[in-house]
Amino acid sequence: MKKIRVGIIFGGRSGEHEVSLASAQSVMDAIDKEKYEVVPIGITKTGQWIASGDPMKALKAGDAQASRPAALLGDPSYRGLMRLDENTERAIEATRLTELDVVFPVLHGPYGEDGTVQGLLELAGIPYVGAGVIGSALGLDKAVFKDVMRAHGFPVVDQVLLKRKAWDADPEGAMDRVEEALDYPMFTKPANLGSSVGISKCDNRSDLATGLAEAAKYDRKLIVEAAVPAAREIEVSVLGNDEPIASLPGEVIPSREFYSYESKYFDAGEDASELLVPAPLSPELTERVRELAVAVYQAIDCASMARVDFLLSGETGELYVNEVNTIPGFTSISMYPKLWEATGIPYPELIDRLVELAIERYQDKARSETSYRPSED
Repeated sequence: MKKIRVGIIFGGRSGEHEVSLASAQSVMDAIDKEKYEVVPIGITKTGQWIASGDPMKALKAGDAQASRPAALLGDPSYRGLMRLDENTERAIEATRLTELDVVFPVLHGPYGEDGTVQGLLELAGIPYVGAGVIGSALGLDKAVFKDVMRAHGFPVVDQVLLKRKAWDADPEGAMDRVEEALDYPMFTKPANLGSSVGISKCDNRSDLATGLAEAAKYDRKLIVEAAVPAAREIEVSVLGNDEPIASLPGEVIPSREFYSYESKYFDAGEDASELLVPAPLSPELTERVRELAVAVYQAIDCASMARVDFLLSGETGELYVNEVNTIPGFTSISMYPKLWEATGIPYPELIDRLVELAIERYQDKARSETSYRPSED
């Protein structure tokens, strides 16, 4: 049987570039080589695509020159990669490199998880793993995501949205506005980023100034959220297209005051964050969290996969929807595959299902007519 050619895209123009490399390496290590032909596709921090040689090695070494530039055309007549070469007249020539049966974007953050790459794959007519343009965009933008949650009546924490220009123009006025709406402690974060990059906990006005300045490094939209008392972080993996299923929930016990970038990826050994799978919740709360995860997933039109994160107050027992990760981490310690492992789907089978779901969704969309002829009646 002919192998399915899977393009795995990683890296990207994002503060989560390094996390993407780790996730993609895990996927490439676990994927069934007897069933799939893997085509590694790297994207540098400046946005250059590379697909020849060893893109993973090149990105880890910071040496994109070790691979020739590549491009994916938004043209469904050729569903594959083009190699770009510069001729003697310094003009760029494109030659066919390889066709792709399906693409697995393992990109975290902007220019990969936000609908941009998904839009290119839609134009190119290539099946891909993960949510479409709308679901991806809504999942990454935490400000708009919370608005959609409120519209559906789902519980979310109070927040204030600021624009970077407003913060730059009048920092004191911006902080006055936040303090009028929220009480300390509170969290500042960039609206369009994950992996806890740029997130700060603020206990006073000085912290707020520092936190907003940090968030402003990464996005033009800044959000400030109320802290949940004695918060417990509960996460659920969701899998599927029109009939998604939810995994058992897990709980993160952070090694630091909150689940920061450092506690996720740097702390090790006795200092590492702890992942409790399944989460120590009552049967009733477990079922509620799983049902709500599926409802949230469907509300933003997710597909293939997502991890839905909740905050549970240890003081009041109130549950809040925190965020959706439409391309969750896939490293060996990441919650998404660990939760499915505990629910009965091992890592290699999970990859199989994701590829199948990508092709299923593509075939369903292909049924839609793209031309219209009015009836003569």
